[in-house]
Amino acid sequence: MTNRIIRSKSAALFDEAKQYFPGGVNSPVRAFKSVSGPPLFIKKGEGSRIIDEDDNSYIDFCCSWGPLILGHNNAKIREFVTETVANGTSFGTPTKLGNELGKLIIENNRFIEKMRFVSSGTEAVMSAIRLARGVTGKNKVIKFEGCYHGHVDSLLVKAGSGLATFGVSTSAGIPPSFASETIVLPLNNPELLEATLAQHADDIACIIIEPIPANNGLLLQDRSFLMCLRMKCYKYGILLIFDEVISGFRVGFEGAAGHYDIQPDIMTYGKIIGGGMPVGAYAASAEIMAHIAPEGAVYQAGTLSANPVAMAAGYAASQQLLAANFYEQMAEKTTNFVKSIQAYCDEKSYEVSIPHIGSIFWVAFSRKHIQAADQIEAASMEKFKVLHHELLQSGVYLGPSGYEVGFVSAAHSEADLEEASAKICAAMDVVFE
Repeated sequence: MTNRIIRSKSAALFDEAKQYFPGGVNSPVRAFKSVSGPPLFIKKGEGSRIIDEDDNSYIDFCCSWGPLILGHNNAKIREFVTETVANGTSFGTPTKLGNELGKLIIENNRFIEKMRFVSSGTEAVMSAIRLARGVTGKNKVIKFEGCYHGHVDSLLVKAGSGLATFGVSTSAGIPPSFASETIVLPLNNPELLEATLAQHADDIACIIIEPIPANNGLLLQDRSFLMCLRMKCYKYGILLIFDEVISGFRVGFEGAAGHYDIQPDIMTYGKIIGGGMPVGAYAASAEIMAHIAPEGAVYQAGTLSANPVAMAAGYAASQQLLAANFYEQMAEKTTNFVKSIQAYCDEKSYEVSIPHIGSIFWVAFSRKHIQAADQIEAASMEKFKVLHHELLQSGVYLGPSGYEVGFVSAAHSEADLEEASAKICAAMDVVFE
């Protein structure tokens, strides 16, 4: 593997950053531990591209880990944010902009009646879990292996030994008593789900799932499994939470709930809802949301929740997402992009498949239909490491982990996608040489 792009300034900045931040970063995956070389320090984004401190330009398929469905430095978002900032950045009070974004979202999402803005997806999930416990008066949570819900204590867990187990912490600093409130099940196993509910339903407040699991590969589930969850929750008096921090506003304005036409009890959002600013939200029926303070007894608060700058960015972004055929066009160009790479890999008999939905895709070094995290071969990450390196050298940026998905934005032109496709195919030749 030859270096064709110099990252000396990024390397120097990373060395400096290690003096200030654990591992030199403010979020672990940014450290490039799973790939090669120093992480990129980005100084500018425009449309489909990012430019690093060494002035290298890359076609970007990370899109800030999903929020930038309209691309970098979208003019309408930038202009509205600039206009809003001129009046101040935060007041700790309600603002008209919060009303306007809330109204826009609720009027265009048949699955929710009321919502609460927060500042991150993790905060949204944490609040949704507390809400579910407050509504039901029960304590335990069911989550699924391979689904990530942010760094919430009771959800940063994995399965222990055995099929249906109480959670085992995946991080230091989480008391075993917290993890023990979570039951971890494998995805796509209705029989085990039923057995678990039959035994523990009296103390289970909710089931939480990424309806489109996209944090540990793209583990697309059959609608029948999601519908099974819905019916089991009805049967046992349990709330169903769809964690749509990634899928919300990405596969459609109503997210995965709309895509699959399934009504969850509570939904969590983040990423796209902020138009590039830090925003999250949780939403449900008016009846369930009435349990939130100051109406109800479930307490949740946030100093910067619904700050006007974030609301301006989200409003400007959401208006554009509601344009006619926006999501159909996004899905079509993503499908065409993926098909061109898949066709090349098929022709060369490379062990590659690229599952995709809407404008989300994932490069898997396997021909299997992967629906569970344990089906991903750890050895395949070495192939991704080579792919990532080769693509950086040719000016294409994927997130620095083979478990992460990629995103197509509205700013990716056909020429961008054709160029990226050709470079990905060439990189595959190096991977499999």
